Amino acid sequence: MRSIVRQLAVSLALFWVVLTLTFVLIRAAPGDPVSFLAPPTATAPELARLRASLDLDAPLVVQYGRWARDILEGDLGTSFVARRPVTRVLGDAIPISLWLGSISLLLTFVIGVVVGGVQGARRGTHLDSALTLVTTTVYAAPSFWLALSLIALFTYGAARLGLPPWLRLPAFGVRDPAGGSGIAELVRHAVLPVLTLTLIGAAGIARYARTSAVELLQLQWVRTAVAKGAPARAVHAKHVLANALPTLLILFALALPGVLAGSVFVETVFGWPGVGRLMVSSIFARDYPVVVGATVVYAAIVILANLAADLALPLVDPRRRV
Repeated sequence: MRSIVRQLAVSLALFWVVLTLTFVLIRAAPGDPVSFLAPPTATAPELARLRASLDLDAPLVVQYGRWARDILEGDLGTSFVARRPVTRVLGDAIPISLWLGSISLLLTFVIGVVVGGVQGARRGTHLDSALTLVTTTVYAAPSFWLALSLIALFTYGAARLGLPPWLRLPAFGVRDPAGGSGIAELVRHAVLPVLTLTLIGAAGIARYARTSAVELLQLQWVRTAVAKGAPARAVHAKHVLANALPTLLILFALALPGVLAGSVFVETVFGWPGVGRLMVSSIFARDYPVVVGATVVYAAIVILANLAADLALPLVDPRRRV
């Protein structure tokens, strides 16, 4: 119980540090929100009134105090640009990001573990070498570059090859501008964004899963089971997979930040109106409340996932029980 309380305290402290750094750094960045919002003909008194209406006329310490009080009361403020509560702005974007991120995370985890397990079982073979080359190359590729490459291949490339329209994957948005709707249309628009996030995440997971599988397969009791004639499928299911659960939990916690970070670029490239794209546009517009609000969402998800993994480890690994 004491360990759980300590982990919760550390997580809350880390969460607050992340929000504080975001609050300070966004205000330290070049650019003034008033200059983006005010018309070019605005006079100095008008600029001063606008600054006061946004609570930007007080010293930074005073602004931080007001912000901290509002955050603790559950108030994320009002968007400078949209003039709407940040909770409502985020409420419109979060479902889209959750839909995109959850599917990508599931595929990332499943594909990465399967590929890494195959590499571990076939270590030292040509298949292992080929998969290592592919996963390393994909993992090193920037998400925006991979996204643009997939657009060039499956959207413009498919058009150049004369493929029928239903085989040309749409590159932007979540709906067809011509009026297309429905689940099928949403799935078609989601293929390239999900594929981008999945490829990069699965490549990273596969590297960790391969290392874990190789280490487990080299243990004496696993080799003994193989020497006794145990089927390879039973060895991997009963011995390797069961004992790899702690590593898989850690892999899940490691995969989530990558998917969230990649979604910022992927949503921007593909024009998905999720939290990632909202955060990028808000940074450019110096919409401080929305930037901090998006950080709240991302930081909370990452920290809660890591905390859940830490708390679940003793349940699957008796060696960690105190």
